[in-house]
Amino acid sequence: MFINSKTAEQSAILNLAYGLCAAVRTAPKACGVDCLETVILTGEDKDKISARMREIGEGYGEDGKFFIRDADNADASGAVVLVGAKYETRGLGERCKLCGFENCAACVKAGAACVFVAMDLGIALGSAVSLAADNRTDNRLMFTIGQAAASLGLLGEYKMIIGIPLSAAGKSVFYDRANP
Repeated sequence: MFINSKTAEQSAILNLAYGLCAAVRTAPKACGVDCLETVILTGEDKDKISARMREIGEGYGEDGKFFIRDADNADASGAVVLVGAKYETRGLGERCKLCGFENCAACVKAGAACVFVAMDLGIALGSAVSLAADNRTDNRLMFTIGQAAASLGLLGEYKMIIGIPLSAAGKSVFYDRANP
C-alpha cells in the first residue's frame, strides 16, 4: 500500500476531529448538565460555511473584513469542528445571578445566556484545542465560523457556536494572518 502525504494528513485531521468531539463531550459541565453538541464539516459542507462567512463579512463592509480573512482560513483547513451550546439555564434561580439578572426566568426572558452554559462551552473548547495542540495540528477558535453556522441553522437549537478549523500544512494558515 502506498499512501501519499496529502491523504495521510487529511485522514489524520479527520481522525483528530472525531477526537475533538469526544473531548467536548467528556469535558466537565456545571451541575452535570450537558448542553453541548458537535459537528464535523468537510468538503461542500465546509465550503457552505466559508461562503456564508464571506456574505456576512461583505454585509458589514469595512468592519467585516475579518470574516473574509477567516473564511480563507476555513477554506485552507482540512476540517472544521463546530461546538455549540443551547441557550438554557441551570435553574439556580435567585441563588446565582451571575448572568446579571434577578433569576433564571429574567435571563431567559431577556434572551441572555446563562453564565454556566458559556463556562461549559469555554472549558470544552479548551479541552478540544489542547487535544489538537497535543497532536501537533494547527487550529484556531473562530466565532466567525460559529456565527455563519448559526445563521445557517446548522446546529438547530444550539445557537452559541464556535468553529475550530484544523490544518496540517508546512506553515500554519492561522499564524501570519493580516489584521484587516
